[in-house]
Amino acid sequence: ILMVDEKGKNMKCLTFFLMLPETVKNRSKKSSKKGNSSSSSNSKLPPVCYEIITLKTKKKKKMAADIFPRKKPANTNTTAVQQYHQQNLNNNNTIPAPNWQGLYPTIRERNAVMFNNDLMADVHFVVGPLGGTQRLPGHKYVLAVGSSVFHAMFYGELAEDKDEIRIPDVEPAAFLAMLKYIYCDEIDLAADTVLATLYAAKKYIVPHLARACVNFLETSLSAKNACVLLSQSCLFEEPDLTQRCWEVIDAQAELALKSEGFCDIDFQTLESILRRETLNAKEIVVFEAALNWAEVECQRQELTATIENKRKVLGKALYLIRIPTMALDDFANGAAQSGILTLNETNDIFLWYTAAKKPELQFVSKPRKGLVPQRCHRFQSCAYRSNQWRYRGRCDSIQFAVDKRVFIAGFGLYGSSCGSAEYSAKIELKRQGVILGQNLSKYFSDGSSNTFPVWFEYPVQIEPDTFYTASVILDGNELSYFGQEGMTEVQCGKVTVQFQCSSDSTNGTGVQGGQIPELIFYA
Repeated sequence: ILMVDEKGKNMKCLTFFLMLPETVKNRSKKSSKKGNSSSSSNSKLPPVCYEIITLKTKKKKKMAADIFPRKKPANTNTTAVQQYHQQNLNNNNTIPAPNWQGLYPTIRERNAVMFNNDLMADVHFVVGPLGGTQRLPGHKYVLAVGSSVFHAMFYGELAEDKDEIRIPDVEPAAFLAMLKYIYCDEIDLAADTVLATLYAAKKYIVPHLARACVNFLETSLSAKNACVLLSQSCLFEEPDLTQRCWEVIDAQAELALKSEGFCDIDFQTLESILRRETLNAKEIVVFEAALNWAEVECQRQELTATIENKRKVLGKALYLIRIPTMALDDFANGAAQSGILTLNETNDIFLWYTAAKKPELQFVSKPRKGLVPQRCHRFQSCAYRSNQWRYRGRCDSIQFAVDKRVFIAGFGLYGSSCGSAEYSAKIELKRQGVILGQNLSKYFSDGSSNTFPVWFEYPVQIEPDTFYTASVILDGNELSYFGQEGMTEVQCGKVTVQFQCSSDSTNGTGVQGGQIPELIFYA
């Protein structure tokens, strides 16, 4: 018998000294030899001996989770465990085995069995809007431990003793994701439900889940969803996510404005985008995006998408579009013929373009500042020789990685070393063999050792700590300058860029020398 004191340090072992069968047999033989002893005396055994042993240990007490870290049940119980997991998914009351607790060695695993399980449930939630509700079981104690809102709901001063609680403003999938975190300490997020899960985590004050949702959104942020996430980040008061959204929208403004998600934003977000000084987009693209938003907004308000209604839903936001800063061709062939402007507005803007004395306009007439591109130069010097650098359709390529998210707008390339010349350049940007951006264009070099920019159609988003491959295939008759004394790491503003050789390079470009001397990017 083991006896443990309150601190668990001293253990006393009470040991019984028992007669073994062999010993009893030997004693019986000795007794029979005496012959004169009575049967009562023969049946008597020696008195039981007691011994008390004190054991001292310095070992700390361990919890079950320390003894069995993430240990899976034995193979004999695999079927039963799978049944419980299926029970969680199906939300049923089937209890196939009375000792299910024995299948799980840790409290975390046993607690997870209760997730979406009617067993011992003392509250139910009817989640979702009318027509799409789902009834989910809950356990007040577990929920109260995981959320201060649930604690106030069930154990606070104004707690209501309801067996069923309706939650129409949360999607069932998002509510289940939150419950899974509370019960199982597991975060299971999906792109189509992460915003709804963030809403649920904010509503019920589950901060760690909310932070995980924001991190998920930041890593999946792109020009396609940046405008929608901007709207949501302002709603959820997540300034870090808001800043990340603005970085993407500024650098890839034309892609963001042309995305389907742009039409889903609210009016306040629309105004903030139209006011943005650093939008890196042509104003005609901003104008067309605003008209597309107005058409969808008419549908949301159940209005016919006429010119009058479009102008009505845009309201004063129309004057945030800097129509006077458009190229004259863009205005004449686009905005002037859209019908959204009044005749007086159209005439005044035409006069703004042509007249010496310009009329006063309600529209903002100052061009947007846009973004200033940064250039990362990787060579310390350049040179030319009588037989280098020659181009015969071969590929010059280099790999690079950055420590912060940037947007590659193009490359700086060397030009002719034998006077002015024109080159045809096919530029390409890849990640693990997948083409992210490419463009075919021409550039003219003046015979100097300067670099000449070649641009992608749209800036390409580059994630940190991953190597990308920059390639160019040049076609030109003249030899060109080439870089030398290349650096493997370059600090450009707040961005650190690392370079390494690429196996795609078949024309001699590498880290130490060659073409592609510059990366042009927004950060």
